[in-house]
Amino acid sequence: PYGFSVIEKFLAGARSIDQHFHMAPFESNIPVLLGLLSVWNVSFLGYPARAILPYTQALEKLAPHIQQVSMESNGKGVSIDGVRLPFEAGEIDFGEPGTNGQHSFYQLIHQGRVIPCDFIGIVKSQQPVYLKDEVVNNHDELMSNFFAQPDALAYGKTPEQLQSENVAPHLTFTGNRPSLSLLLPSLDAYRIGQLLAIYEHRI
Repeated sequence: PYGFSVIEKFLAGARSIDQHFHMAPFESNIPVLLGLLSVWNVSFLGYPARAILPYTQALEKLAPHIQQVSMESNGKGVSIDGVRLPFEAGEIDFGEPGTNGQHSFYQLIHQGRVIPCDFIGIVKSQQPVYLKDEVVNNHDELMSNFFAQPDALAYGKTPEQLQSENVAPHLTFTGNRPSLSLLLPSLDAYRIGQLLAIYEHRI
């Protein structure tokens, strides 16, 4: 239903990241930096998992796709010479679109185990919905959550802050939990090509 013109845009997006990956210096190379973050989080800090959290339902199959590609490719326990690695390698990937995840496992991410998160947001909605008497549309609400979650993971809330807000103290969360945010201008074929290529090169 899409035709070759759309596929060409998808391939052009992927090619743009291929070129960036091969030419950009390491300090500004997006897939290299993301790959190094994974090595740091898994092998040095000992965090075994990563959550992939796109804030759009259109990317609901992204996390399972990356799960297969990443865990199959990097799920190794020995070096190329067959020698057992002296450290943990690879990460457990999982995820859901933002609102699904918020009602599923975000409690664990904020208060339980430390799980580095990849938040993926889209600036321009594919289909904004405005309801009568609503000040903001559904996409604006979604993006408010997209920006709030990494902020909450970074800073947390102390019992004193919760008390001043008249919130129960058991909702305290520590903060200082790693996450990164990728913000795409739109979700078109070109950007999807870029996104998939970023994760492929990261792996």
